[in-house]
Amino acid sequence: MRHDFLDRYSRLDSPIHRLPPAVKLVSALALVLAVVLLPPSRPVFLASVAVVLLVVAGLSRIPWPALLWRVTLLEPFVLGVAILALFQPGGWRLFLILVARSTLCLLTMVLLSNTTPFADLLRVLRAWRMPALLVTTLSLMYRYLFVLVDEAQRMQRARASRTFTPRRRWAWRTMATVVSQLFIRSSERAERIYAAMCARGWR
Repeated sequence: MRHDFLDRYSRLDSPIHRLPPAVKLVSALALVLAVVLLPPSRPVFLASVAVVLLVVAGLSRIPWPALLWRVTLLEPFVLGVAILALFQPGGWRLFLILVARSTLCLLTMVLLSNTTPFADLLRVLRAWRMPALLVTTLSLMYRYLFVLVDEAQRMQRARASRTFTPRRRWAWRTMATVVSQLFIRSSERAERIYAAMCARGWR
């Protein structure tokens, strides 16, 4: 099982990693709020935020290819939301501003998650008196995400070992089958886990 594909770089030794988790979380949230609430007529502020984030990324010693890959992997969600701005007055300008804002917020969260172990973030949330149900849900989601990824990889390897046709159409059919079966197995596993937790007195 790949236990570190999400927070592989969260335990590096750098000035950013050594900061207290609460400071990093507050700084990230404040930066995101500032970017979101900024008037559209202030693009210079967005450029300054980008420079600050690039400096933080350099100090964190996270490999640039890995950081760029993670941002690129999530960028389609940004484009999917921002593309709605093209149908508004001044569409292209609003589209570019939304893409810039969303990308900066995304980079901020990627840097936070790659410089702070998830367990430390949960401890900060508990210290801030966040609802216990929310913290528990986040903890379980993080824990079983690795299990689901491992299950998906096993299913894909098993399917690939039984497929002898290299055509692209069969590859998409194989992927669709794996996704549908993974959804069914995930639902069944969630029910079993919930029943086991209830049997142990969890409410």
